[in-house]
Amino acid sequence: MSPRMRSLDASIITEASPSVNFSSILVCRLLSHSSLPYLCCCNLALPRRMWSSLNEWFWQDRFWLPPNNTWAVLEDRDGLVFAHPRDLLAALPLALALVVMRFTFERFVGLPLSRLLGVRDQARKPVKPNATLEKYFLTKGWKPKEPQMALLAAQCGLTLQQTQRWFRRRRNQDRPCLTKKFCEASWRFSFYACAFFGGLSILYHESWLWMPEMCWDNYPLQPLKPALYYWYLLELSFYISLLMTLPFDVRRKDFKEQVAHHFVTIILISFSYSSNLLRIGSLVLLLHDASDYLLEAGKMFNYTPWRKVCDTLFIVFSLVFFYTRLVLFPTRILYTTYYDSIAQWDTFFGYYFCNTLLMALQLLHVFWSCLILRMIYSFVKKGRMEKDVRSDVEESDSSDGEVAQEHLLLKNGAAHRPGAAPADGPRSRLVGRVANGHTATT
Repeated sequence: MSPRMRSLDASIITEASPSVNFSSILVCRLLSHSSLPYLCCCNLALPRRMWSSLNEWFWQDRFWLPPNNTWAVLEDRDGLVFAHPRDLLAALPLALALVVMRFTFERFVGLPLSRLLGVRDQARKPVKPNATLEKYFLTKGWKPKEPQMALLAAQCGLTLQQTQRWFRRRRNQDRPCLTKKFCEASWRFSFYACAFFGGLSILYHESWLWMPEMCWDNYPLQPLKPALYYWYLLELSFYISLLMTLPFDVRRKDFKEQVAHHFVTIILISFSYSSNLLRIGSLVLLLHDASDYLLEAGKMFNYTPWRKVCDTLFIVFSLVFFYTRLVLFPTRILYTTYYDSIAQWDTFFGYYFCNTLLMALQLLHVFWSCLILRMIYSFVKKGRMEKDVRSDVEESDSSDGEVAQEHLLLKNGAAHRPGAAPADGPRSRLVGRVANGHTATT
C-alpha cells in the first residue's frame, strides 16, 4: 500500500466516530487496490466488444454474397485462390507510392515535355500591395459586387476601374499556370493509357469481355487470377491517390462531381472485389479508361500551339465517350447487372447497393455529356476548340466593359493621364460635357 493510503487509513481510524467500524477501512482498501484496474479493464473491453459486434454485423453473408452462400466457400483450397477483402489493404501504401511517382513524373517528365511542345505561361502583371483589398480578397471573396467594389475603392482612395483591375490581377495570381495544367494532364494520360491497354491485354482472351452475361457464370465461385488482381489493385490505388492530391490539383467547375465520382469509384471497386464481382468490375474499369486517356491527351495539346491535333483528339474523344458511356454502359453493363445477375439466384443487399452506385455513375456520365455537347457547339460555331468549359479562364487586364468605357471617353475627347479624375465620377462627366462643347450649369 502507498504511504498516502496508509495515512488515509490512519486518519479514518483516529477520527472515526463510534458508528464507523473497521469494515469501512477494509472497503476503502479493496477499492484502492482492485476497483480501479477493474474499471480500466471494463473501459477497454467495452469498445472492443462494440467493435467486434459491429465487425460481425458488417461482414454478414447476406450483405455481400447471394443467398445460400457463405464466406467459407471463398476460402482458398485445392490450389484455387479467391478474392479476400483484406487484400485491399495493400492499396493504401501503393496509393502513397503513386503520389510520390506523380510528383516525380511531373518534375522530370511533364515539365520538360511541356517546354518541348511549346507550352508558354502567360505573363502576369504584379499586384500592388493593398492591405484593405487583400483582406477582403482572402476573407470575403474573389469577386465583390459593384456596390462593395465602389465602397472598397473609396476606402483605398482608388477609382472603381483601378479596384476592379486589382481584383482581376489578384485572381490571376491564384490561377494555375498552363505548365501546371499540362503536367497534371500528362500524368493522368500516362496512367490511363497504361491502365487501358494493360487491362485490355488481360481481358482480351476472357469470355466475359465479349459476352457480359458470362460475368455471372458460376458466381461467386470464380477464382482470382494474379494479373487481374494486380490491375484491380492498381486502379483502386490510383483513385485513392487522386483523392489525396485533390487539394493540390487544378480546381475546376465540376470539382464536386469529380469528388463524387472518385468516392463512388473507390466504393465500387472495394465492394466488387470483396464480393468477388471482379468480372463485371473489370468491364466497368476498362470502359471508363477507354475514353479517359483520350480526354487527357486532348487537354495536353489544348495547352500547346498544336491546335489541329487538339481538335482531332477532341472529336475522337467525344465519339468514344458517347459510345462507351451512353451506349455500351447502359445497354451492356447496367442491363447485365440488373437482369442477368439474378437469373440464377434471388436479389440481396449487394445487388441493390451495386446497381445504385452504377446508376450514380451513369448520372455523372449524363452530366459530363452535357458539358461535352456545349464544347461541341462552340467547336462547330467557331471552327476550333476554345477551352475546357470546366476551367477557370484567366482574365485580361481590362474587362470588356472597361475597354468600351475608355473607348467612349477617348471618342468624346476625354484623354486618360496620370492624376485624371475617376471615369465614373461627376468630375469626369463635367469634362465630357465641356469636351463636347457644352457648358456646365450651376
